[in-house]
Amino acid sequence: MNAEFLFSIAGSVVVPGWLLLALAPRWKWSQRYACFLAPVLIGALYAWIFASHYSEGRGGFGSLAEVSLLFQNPWLLLAGWIHYLAFDLFIGAWETRDAVRCGIPQLVVIPCLVLTFLVGPIGLLLYLLLRLVWRKEVDPA
Repeated sequence: MNAEFLFSIAGSVVVPGWLLLALAPRWKWSQRYACFLAPVLIGALYAWIFASHYSEGRGGFGSLAEVSLLFQNPWLLLAGWIHYLAFDLFIGAWETRDAVRCGIPQLVVIPCLVLTFLVGPIGLLLYLLLRLVWRKEVDPA
């Protein structure tokens, strides 16, 4: 298996989760897939890649220059990408659950989900602002 193939596999695992969150947010399997199954699958892939290739990388996590060196290894770059995929999907699942609980209409949440998928923290920020406006309170629970 090569890194490019696993890159495609990881993307193929998370895209259905995003579609389920956007199109069927109240279906119990949407949350089960997006919040558990997909992150577990790609999390296991991440763990395998990281464990088997970390020793090949130069650099580390102590500075931007070290991270740049680390990500020159395509396997560790893939691990970083999978890290983003797993956590962004998990956050999207939380946004969806929270929106249902808060009574925020799904059509208003979908742009937040799209942005969370594409540019994670910006989508989360937009959702939190939407939540603040919709609920008129700050309550992260």
